[in-house]
Amino acid sequence: MTLPSGISFGPDHKVSLPPSFNVAVPFIDRHVGEGRGAKAAIRTASETVTYAELAERVNRAGNALLGLRLKPGDRMLMMMKDCPAFFYLFWGAIKAGIVPVPPNTLLRSPDYAYMIEDSACRLVVYSSEYAGEVGPAVKQSPVQALTVDTFLAAMAKASDELEPRLAAPGDDCFWLYSSGSTGRPKGAVHAQRDMVVTSELYGVRVLGMTENDISYSAAKLFFAFGMGNCMTFPLWTGSTAVLDERRPTPDTIFETIEKFRPTIYSAVPTLYAAQLVALEGKPRDLSSVRLCISAGEALPAEIFRRWKEKTGTVILDGIGSTEALHIFIGNRLDDYRPGASGKPVPGYEARILDEKRKPVAQGESGALWLKAESAAKYYWNKPEKTAETMVEGWLNTGDTYRQDADGYYFYEGRSDDMLKVGGIWCSPVEIENCLIGHPAVLEAAVVGHADEAELIKPKAIVVLKEARGTNNGGSAALTEELMALCKKTLAPYKYPRWVEYVPELPKTATGKILRFKLRA
Repeated sequence: MTLPSGISFGPDHKVSLPPSFNVAVPFIDRHVGEGRGAKAAIRTASETVTYAELAERVNRAGNALLGLRLKPGDRMLMMMKDCPAFFYLFWGAIKAGIVPVPPNTLLRSPDYAYMIEDSACRLVVYSSEYAGEVGPAVKQSPVQALTVDTFLAAMAKASDELEPRLAAPGDDCFWLYSSGSTGRPKGAVHAQRDMVVTSELYGVRVLGMTENDISYSAAKLFFAFGMGNCMTFPLWTGSTAVLDERRPTPDTIFETIEKFRPTIYSAVPTLYAAQLVALEGKPRDLSSVRLCISAGEALPAEIFRRWKEKTGTVILDGIGSTEALHIFIGNRLDDYRPGASGKPVPGYEARILDEKRKPVAQGESGALWLKAESAAKYYWNKPEKTAETMVEGWLNTGDTYRQDADGYYFYEGRSDDMLKVGGIWCSPVEIENCLIGHPAVLEAAVVGHADEAELIKPKAIVVLKEARGTNNGGSAALTEELMALCKKTLAPYKYPRWVEYVPELPKTATGKILRFKLRA
């Protein structure tokens, strides 16, 4: 792929951008001039939007926002389902110099009320499906609020010409709120350059995306993972994005893949596990997919193996974050290892440090720190958290990792999820991966639990493929089998002393297990 005019990457994969810049130009405006005006930019069950139509509607959206008296630098919250209007508002705001903030659409009124107050936004635009939660939140604030349909009506009357508001590459561009798995969500402030960096370094140089690809992401657009997979990467490469506004289930996912024939499919491990169960009952046509991507939680090697066996397709697992914007350590089609997050993406630098911030020996566990040009600049209104997380150009990811002798990085859980059993640090993820290897197990989470002597030991919370009936399908015999499997596979002290069976695990909207809820 030829890079847009004025943008280049050096031998060290560092980006060079014009000093005056608006990121909507390379992602939206350039495609008509490069001959892609009639090409499908977005496809849904009900419409196709070409690149020419997208450029026009982005301009109209930007002008409509300015017509609502928003000024450059103002924030706009957009609680929106995955639909073409998400693109119009997000890029229209950026082109007009307004800061779009797309929160998680699965939150509740108190969460939205907090974000409205925290961001001091000037406008809220929301899909009517979310009125029950957004409505009470906006009533607590003087903020202006519109449904998407109302905004689209105003947009249709606005001019289709808009000059981009220029900024420096490092100026504020958009925000993403963290999932809030450990307290209140934090607004991660991203710069103009960040989407260029992730789209080129991961989308093009790791995934090998071209304008011939068709992307479909079960992970939604409000999630940094989904935003890259199904918005910024396709727009960067001039390819096509497939959007489905429905809640993803195995049936809706297979239906979408069979109808639109995507070449790249993205999801979180939970969905891959559920799809594998569905495939046991009915084969589906996934022949169009050339690669799959996973993030949000570590992908167990067993799910990788079963998916490859069932579909013939490799799942490229990786780790990313809201703060880093997308995957920064990942597997490649020509270089992958089941159970590993992979190796650093070109242009990203990773270190594993001990409690004194000194590098650990290879093979030892420690805190993962990251240096990245796509990293958020700071947390809005959170100076103490910013100082703790973003240190001298490095980002403390909060994850515990180890690196093997071949350079692959292995996730061992969030730093506050690690267990000390018999004085030895123990990764809950390692035990969970072992449990998932049992044919009856769909999902598992491991937390620390005190025994009679008040010593911490592993406890497993398990979801079975047939989680019905008494004890959610569990039995004493199955518990013995699971314990025996862990004793045989892992170091003896790591086996779970207790096994609890539940119908489902508590998770964030991005698929991460909320272990703190299981510890409660």
